[in-house]
Amino acid sequence: MYQFKDEFKTGIELIDLEHQKLFEIADKAYMTLMDDFIPDKFDYIVEILNELKEYAATHFQHEEEYMMEIRYKKLFSQKTSHNDFIEKMNEYDLSNVDENQKQIILDVLDFLNDWLVQHIMGSDKLIGME
Repeated sequence: MYQFKDEFKTGIELIDLEHQKLFEIADKAYMTLMDDFIPDKFDYIVEILNELKEYAATHFQHEEEYMMEIRYKKLFSQKTSHNDFIEKMNEYDLSNVDENQKQIILDVLDFLNDWLVQHIMGSDKLIGME
């Protein structure tokens, strides 16, 4: 299960709310993986991937706008990380999802786990300290 905990808060309300939503999408992916009553998860996986792409792009835009407003010194490295996330999401070949459903959702969860913990704790929390 993925839960947004206080330790992930940056102190910036909008960013924290959007991070919470990213945790909710990750949890949806986890619940999809664990739901044995859905034998064919193709549609769910495609929906999760699309939601991640769209929501992350919106969140990154908001976060980058905020960083520009406060003249955040590490904006460029943040943009680079954000672009890496979007590229990773774009790498998933939807025509390949059907045969590799479990592996793809596991890969997405591994990536999200690393991203949510490392990026938020290592990069985004620093924004709130400016």
